Amino acid sequence: MKYYLYVCTIIQKMDKEKTHTKTFLGWRRASSANSLPEVFSSIKVPLHGSFWKKLLAFSGPGLMVAVGYMDPGNWATDIAGGASFGYTLMSVIFVSNLFAILLQYLAVKLGVATERDLAQACRDHYSPAVSFSLWVLCEIAIAACDLAEVIGSAIALNLLFGLPLTLGVALTALDVLVILFFQYKGFRFIEALVAALIFTIIGAFSFEIIASHPQIFPLLSGLLPHAEIVTNPSMLYISIGILGATVMPHNLYLHSSIVQTRNYPRTEVGKKMAIKFAGIDSTVALMSAFFINAAILIVAAATFHSSGHQDVADIMDAHKLLTPLLGTTLASTLFAVALLASGQNSTLTGTLAGQIVMEGFLHIRLKPWLRRLITRLIAIIPAFIVTLLMGEHGTASLLVLSQVILSMQLSFAVIPLVIFTNDKTKMGSFANKKLLKIIAWTVSAIILLLNLYLLYDTFF
Repeated sequence: MKYYLYVCTIIQKMDKEKTHTKTFLGWRRASSANSLPEVFSSIKVPLHGSFWKKLLAFSGPGLMVAVGYMDPGNWATDIAGGASFGYTLMSVIFVSNLFAILLQYLAVKLGVATERDLAQACRDHYSPAVSFSLWVLCEIAIAACDLAEVIGSAIALNLLFGLPLTLGVALTALDVLVILFFQYKGFRFIEALVAALIFTIIGAFSFEIIASHPQIFPLLSGLLPHAEIVTNPSMLYISIGILGATVMPHNLYLHSSIVQTRNYPRTEVGKKMAIKFAGIDSTVALMSAFFINAAILIVAAATFHSSGHQDVADIMDAHKLLTPLLGTTLASTLFAVALLASGQNSTLTGTLAGQIVMEGFLHIRLKPWLRRLITRLIAIIPAFIVTLLMGEHGTASLLVLSQVILSMQLSFAVIPLVIFTNDKTKMGSFANKKLLKIIAWTVSAIILLLNLYLLYDTFF
C-alpha cells in the first residue's frame, strides 16, 4: 500500500514541475510519431455531410472500447454479484458505467486536442522513472485483462465443444494468427467485426432476460446505492471487482489513440467536431456495455439467487444450471456462444491496447503478432497452471482476482488523464471547465479510496 501511495504522490508532484521547453500546447515531445501511425487519420469524415453521416464516420472506436467493459472478467464478477446478493449491486454497475462514460470522454478529448495518446502524453510529461513505472503498471493491467480473456475463451470452448480447460487455454495462443489476419484487412473491418460480435452478445442476453422473468420492482430498487455495499466486506470485494471489470485502465490508452484514426481537420473547429461526435459514439456504445453487464447480473439474480443457488460464483456452474432452471437448452447454448464472442472481441482490442502502450511509453515497435504472443503467453502460463492444479473452481477465483487487479491499476491511468485534460497549457481551449474538473477529481478520489480500502481490508 505504501508503494501505491508513493506512486500517486510522484504523479502529483511531477505535474507541478514545469518544463522550460516551449513547444506546441506545452508538450515536451520526445518524438513526433503519431499514435498507431499505420492507421492514423485513415478514415474519411464527410465535412459537409449531414449530422448522421458524420456520426456514422466517427462510429466504431466507442464499440471497440465498449468491448473491454463486457469481457469474460465482467461475467465472473456480475454472476457472483447477482447470485450472492440479488439485484443489490445493480447500482455498482450503473455508477461504474457513468464513471466509464466520463473517463472515456476525457480520453477522447486528450487524443483529439493534443494528437497524443495517453501513453505518449505520460512519456512527454513525466520523468523516465515515472513513465517506466506507469508502463509497468499498465502492462500488469493488460496481462490481468488477457488472463480473463484466456480463461473465458477456454471455458466457452469447453462448454460448446467439450474441450478440456487446459487444451482450451493452450489453443488461445493461436488467436495471434487470427488477429494478424484481421489487422491487414483494415481498421474499418476490425470495427465491423467487433460490432457484429457485440450484437451477438446483446441478442443472446436479450433472450436470457426474457426467459429468466426478473422481478421488475426489486430490479429497479437495485439501481439505488445501498450502504451495505461498503460495510459488507464480501459485497465490497465483488463491487470493486465490478468496478475494475467495468472501468478498464488500458481502455483509456486505447481510446485516446483510435479516435485519431478519423481524418478530420486538425484545426480548432475540426477538433470540436471530432470531440462532439466521438463523445456521442462513446456514450452510446458504453450504454450497450451497461445493458450487457446489467443483463448478466439480472439473469444471475433472477435465476440463481431467487432459487436458492446463492453460491454460484463461476461461469461453468452458471451454464449447467441455466437449462434446468429456465427449462430450455437454448439458454445454456446462447450463454456459451456469447461468452466465446466476448473473449474473442476482447482479444482484438487487447492487442491494439498493448501496441499503443508499448509504443507510447517506450517507443518500441514490435510486430503485432510478436507483441500479442508475448502478452498472451504471460496470461497463459498462470491460467494453465491454475487450471491444471485446481480445475474449474480455481479458474473462477482467478477471474474475479484478475478484475480486482485491474481496479487497483485504474488510478495510475485516471490521475494522469485528469491532470492532463485539466491543464490549459496542454489542452488549450479544450481544457476541462470548472464543473468537469470537480466531477473528474471526485470520480478519481472515489476510485482511489475504494482501492486503498480494499488493500487495507485484504492485508490488515
